[in-house]
Amino acid sequence: MKKRNYLVITFSETTMALFMEKKCKENKMPGRIIPLPKEIDAGCGLAWASEDREQDMWKNYMETQQIEYEEMVEVEF
Repeated sequence: MKKRNYLVITFSETTMALFMEKKCKENKMPGRIIPLPKEIDAGCGLAWASEDREQDMWKNYMETQQIEYEEMVEVEF
């Protein structure tokens, strides 16, 4: 299976990761909740992964939805 590049967004709290999932589903944003990849160290065990790697778009989206995140990292899996 061919690997793909994803933008992985991490959160300090599980509740914020689940809030991200809820808001993204409501607004049909691309991506899904995944277990935190082992290459990344973050506050909670969940992350958001999307093949849309446009970081400015995600920053603006999360700001408008009042979603707090830790960091964004590009990962291949």
